[in-house]
Amino acid sequence: MKIGILGAGQLGRMLTLDGLRLGHEFSLYDPTGKGSAGVGTVYNDAEGEHLETFLNDTDVVTYEFEHLPLDLVNRIAMEKPVHPLPRALQYCQNRTLEKALFRDLGISTAPFEVVDSAAALQAATQRMGGRVVAKSATDGYDGKGQAVLESPEQAADAWPRIGCNTAIAESFVPFHRELSIVAARGQDGELAFYPLAENIHHQGILRFSIAPAPHIKPELEDQAQRMIRTLMNELGYVGVLALEMFETDEGLVANEMAPRVHNSGHWSQNGAVTSQFENHIRAVSGLPLGETAAFQPTCMINLISETGRVADILKLPYTHLHLYGKSERLGRKLGHINILADSLEELRWRAMNTASLLPGCPDFEWRP
Repeated sequence: MKIGILGAGQLGRMLTLDGLRLGHEFSLYDPTGKGSAGVGTVYNDAEGEHLETFLNDTDVVTYEFEHLPLDLVNRIAMEKPVHPLPRALQYCQNRTLEKALFRDLGISTAPFEVVDSAAALQAATQRMGGRVVAKSATDGYDGKGQAVLESPEQAADAWPRIGCNTAIAESFVPFHRELSIVAARGQDGELAFYPLAENIHHQGILRFSIAPAPHIKPELEDQAQRMIRTLMNELGYVGVLALEMFETDEGLVANEMAPRVHNSGHWSQNGAVTSQFENHIRAVSGLPLGETAAFQPTCMINLISETGRVADILKLPYTHLHLYGKSERLGRKLGHINILADSLEELRWRAMNTASLLPGCPDFEWRP
């Protein structure tokens, strides 16, 4: 099958690499003109001159990130099958729609209000009481477009940092840890769930994911699967979806979803029977889904801004290095490392050792 991918960054690269093993052919279309995948046929097309050529070279189209022009995706959907459906993209591009969807489907989320000015943000913060997190309704990711307010009086200073005409103001959720679940849904409705991952962020960017997340009670796993199953069935979803959540005393609280393969699922490349990338390709091409069980406790470490000395990383016998072929730049995701171990304590020490070799990487301060 000829598969087209909208976007040509590292996620498109890894989708292509896993899909080539299944005998598919790949074309990647980047409307920003900044594609860096380095595999398949890449169309860097900021002027929109090569869209028809790209479509003529595809049987089905998917996407690697959600910040795509919705008009473009809807236009493509009139000519080719698009998975996931553009409807999923629409919800994930706008936090107001996403939060309303969670609420309407009975998925627990933080109390929120939609605000459109500093004055509205101040009033919402006053009504909610306590700590409030303000997030841009669109275009926010990796901590961008967000501000934390300790009091209503901070709204005037916070509003310009959000950088959007409309925002979500939500009550701060007192949580124990951040978790995510990645799941795949086939064209026939078949579902496959990966184990929950525990995620550790630094300065708004994911730095470490541990999977399976330790000490997860069965009822918590069941709740996560119910939440993501409800979303996928509602959206008629085909492909991989990720749902980020907070673990609280009362259970899980949904934060946001991503209609694509996800950073917190990268561990599956070496730590699971079938990677999230292969399962996404299986789904959009109509193939049966693969087994999602984990082999061993696994930790994924993101490489941000600088790669470090590759030779030193590879001297450690337990590292699996994945580089994206990108040049170094402040804040840029350049690759990741997957580490497997026989026990959680061994995983902790291996991740600590590896993190110590990476320039700018925060210490791995995690105890199982």
